[in-house]
Amino acid sequence: MTVTVVGVDGKTLPEGASNALTAADLVIGPQRLLDAHAPSDTPMLELERGLAEVTSAVNAVVLADGDPTFFGIIRTLREKSLRLVVLPAVSLLQRMFAALGRPSDDVSVVQGTDFNQAVNVCRARGAVAVLGANPAELAVALGGWRRTLVVAGPDGEVSTVDLVDAANRTWPEPWVVLCLAELDKLPPRGWIAGAQPLSGGWALPEDEFASRDGLVTTAEVRAVALARLAPAPGTLIWDVGAGSGAVAVECARLGAAVLAVERDPMQCLRIMANVSKFDVDVRVVEAELLAAISTLPKPDAIFIGGGGETAIRACHSVGAPRMVVAVSSIDSVAISMDAMRKADYKVAGTQVAAARLDEFADGTTRLAAVDPVTVLWGEK
Repeated sequence: MTVTVVGVDGKTLPEGASNALTAADLVIGPQRLLDAHAPSDTPMLELERGLAEVTSAVNAVVLADGDPTFFGIIRTLREKSLRLVVLPAVSLLQRMFAALGRPSDDVSVVQGTDFNQAVNVCRARGAVAVLGANPAELAVALGGWRRTLVVAGPDGEVSTVDLVDAANRTWPEPWVVLCLAELDKLPPRGWIAGAQPLSGGWALPEDEFASRDGLVTTAEVRAVALARLAPAPGTLIWDVGAGSGAVAVECARLGAAVLAVERDPMQCLRIMANVSKFDVDVRVVEAELLAAISTLPKPDAIFIGGGGETAIRACHSVGAPRMVVAVSSIDSVAISMDAMRKADYKVAGTQVAAARLDEFADGTTRLAAVDPVTVLWGEK
């Protein structure tokens, strides 16, 4: 048997679709597409039930939105080993970009089926298209980040709204949302679709960051911390007691959404300067952790740069799967480990003691020791 998959562009069917529908002995799709396009004398089934019975039909037609090859029904049908004839239409996403007159090659596209991951990509990147997430729920989750939403309606109409407006409206399905940090910014020309990949590596030199009297987490410690924090697209990292924000910036460069909590207003300015220098998006929260923690979105991992039993115990309440703590004082190691264990983390750690090559005035080379730091990490 052969299944014909028809992409529907609003009220328009692609060439050949009418003949396929006339010849069909079963039409499958969302109810609104069945009502609009299926012949009234042909058996019809809504999508979920229809996919379970599609193999029993001789000549089935599946109605889908836009281009069914892109995050669409084609994958499910191929998993059933069916022979397919695909008649795609222009997708809502393509029509949205056309209506905006905006290039799309810089845009990351995510499915809203894993809502938290989709939200974190929107927090981390400047241009993200979300398929299948309610715009109102997305707007609420993005509170605290500066974003504009562009929402495509089922007939291709486009609405541009701020987060407050989006959260207070009812949006008809299907949901296609473009989340933008800057509405009118023309993205730089890239060489790969979506967000451009990281360049320049990680664990950057300390002098790359604005800091107070050179106080910044060393490159060696950041390298170990990043390995245990596992920042990646779709994750949210907290940098608690962020200082210069070096760890926050490094996590953001690796694609994670990042929230930096710092009580010192001057340090917050330094974090923002570093964020601007590296062109990443980090939400800076100028507050004591205990005062702000109940209002912050749940993280996937937490970095606590100055150790501290109080911070560890406070972070216990959010239940992050991973926690990394950097401790300079030997006396604080056992205290921090005990606090992490009481927070239900399985704890491991290492002392990072590096010696860097350094030249004397006469051109000879020595090894210059860097102050050792104990890095603890816990997983639940």
